[in-house]
Amino acid sequence: MGTSGTAFDRPGGTASLADRPVGRIGYGAMQLVAHRPGESAVDREVAIEVLRHATDRGVNHIDTAQFYGSGACNELIRAALRPYPDDHVIVSKIGADNDADGGLVAAQRPEQLREQVEENLATLGIDRIPVVNLRRLDAPPGILAEGAQLVDLDSQLAVLLALRDQGKIGAIGLSNVSAEQLRGAVPAGIACVQNMHNPLDRSTESVLDACREHDIAWVPYFPLGSAFPGLPKVGDHPEVGAIAAGLHATPAQVVLAWHLAHYAHTLLIPGTTSIRHLDENIAAGHMRLGPDAMTTLNRLAETPAPA
Repeated sequence: MGTSGTAFDRPGGTASLADRPVGRIGYGAMQLVAHRPGESAVDREVAIEVLRHATDRGVNHIDTAQFYGSGACNELIRAALRPYPDDHVIVSKIGADNDADGGLVAAQRPEQLREQVEENLATLGIDRIPVVNLRRLDAPPGILAEGAQLVDLDSQLAVLLALRDQGKIGAIGLSNVSAEQLRGAVPAGIACVQNMHNPLDRSTESVLDACREHDIAWVPYFPLGSAFPGLPKVGDHPEVGAIAAGLHATPAQVVLAWHLAHYAHTLLIPGTTSIRHLDENIAAGHMRLGPDAMTTLNRLAETPAPA
């Protein structure tokens, strides 16, 4: 494995995550593993090669979760990158677990959150997780909390604060939260927020506004839209395609560049199983969109692509 990039050549420039400098374009590892029964996983050697290539290109923010492939994603990261470079920030997510078939189930109770942190530590092979994101299950997309899994945020933060005090996690992040929830959690010291956000779906813009107020890192998931039912791909919008053609770029690069321009503390974690796509994502960090392109992209949420 080659040496990691320096702070001066991080993809997309450098911003802070949990008081550590990271490239603004990171890597989301979720696509490297199967998530549903019958779904094919990426070849192990290919997955390891992609992870190492990301590091060689200066990526030092890796996003994962124990429930990505029932621990398989964490194990791939461990095989590819351990011993981890000192400048790497590994971020994991908790709040869900896998059932016997590998599907997702809610795991929101405080004792379950503690158990998930311990599992992440073991599979990643580290003594402390730099950042742990709590995935709330109050609202779509994805599974929803019901019954005993309906837990108040304060109780969840209490266990995460205890784990932080014990040195098992470095910082606390939140995912899928409202602006009200974020503002209420700010005294706990929130390092980042992961919410769905892209030019076609800006329904969580108020949460981003709260991040701006408190200089909290914003890590949008589904930044390019999604193949999930009802969640269109932003790159399929004809106006995005037109902008991309004019810049001799891909639609995905245009959308990633929009995210970077939308807020100076945005950190991106696009996922891919292809080194070519990984390089294209990293190249988006050098793109600069003109005011006309930004105006067009900013208006897409008001004028979605025709079905």
